[in-house]
This record gives sequence, structure tokens and C-alpha cells, in this order.
Amino acid sequence: MTEFQSLQRRIAEYSPNHSPDEYFEEGYEVLRQCRAEAQAVLGAPYPVELSAASSVSGDSEKCQLQRIIVDASARRFQSKKIYLRAVAAVRWSNTRNTVLQSGKPLQQQAVLLQQADASLHTELAAVTDTRIYNEFRQTDSEAGYWLQEDPPLATILDRMRAYPA
Repeated sequence: MTEFQSLQRRIAEYSPNHSPDEYFEEGYEVLRQCRAEAQAVLGAPYPVELSAASSVSGDSEKCQLQRIIVDASARRFQSKKIYLRAVAAVRWSNTRNTVLQSGKPLQQQAVLLQQADASLHTELAAVTDTRIYNEFRQTDSEAGYWLQEDPPLATILDRMRAYPA
């Protein structure tokens, strides 16, 4: 939960700072989308249907705990994915601001701006579900966390699809 809170806090700190002319630049759109997605993850309630008790006595608490673990894992996963995309957009914005030096784009800067755009595309493409899942498994294992109850990637992705848009 601490990592989830930290990711959410860092995403909230990223605010697009651009002129009205740059509103539709891809990196700023990505950053606005990340902020909206992060707010949606925070605002999504725990699904009532996941709270339904098991019909077998004694299993209800175990089932409820497994549902909570799946929900928490999905929120953590989704927040990390949003965070990595936001970091790429902030890096793009910083590069763009350095190239432009608070001025309008000039013809001489076109190549550098195209390189920044290409770098953004590369970074966004590298934010994959498998990469995030494997990173979590590795860091949790290195930290000595119990991994046997962690849901598989497919379960996390199914849970994420169930969040309201």
C-alpha cells in the first residue's frame, strides 16, 4: 500500500505546464491522461460483487482476503503503469522545454523536437504489462515479501478491466 500511495502522490505532482498553443502536443496529452487515470484509480470503489461471501463456511474469509489482494494488486499495477507513462511524458516535456528555451519552435530545433517525440514513443512502448509484472515480482522477491498469494498477471488484467472507466 505504501508504494501505491507513493505512486499516486508522485503522479499528482506532475502538472503539464505549457502554452495554449502546445495543449495538443502528444506528451502533454499523455500527462493529462495519466493524471485523469490516476484519479480514477483512487476514486474507484471496492466492487461490492467482490464482497459476496462464500457459501462454504470458513472459506468466506479466505475468499475475501484473496479478492482484496487481487484488487490491491490491480491498483498497484495500474498506478505503476500510469506512473511510468507520466515519467516518460515529463521527460519529454523537460527535453522540449530545454530545446525551446521558452520560445517558439524554430526550424533549427525541428530535429531535436522530433528526437524528443521519438524518445517519448519508445518509452511509452516499453511500458508493457509483462515488464511491470516482472519488475514487481523481482522487487518483491528481493524485499523478502511472500509471493505465493500474489495473483497472476491475467487475473490482475481482468480486475483492471472491471474498474469503471
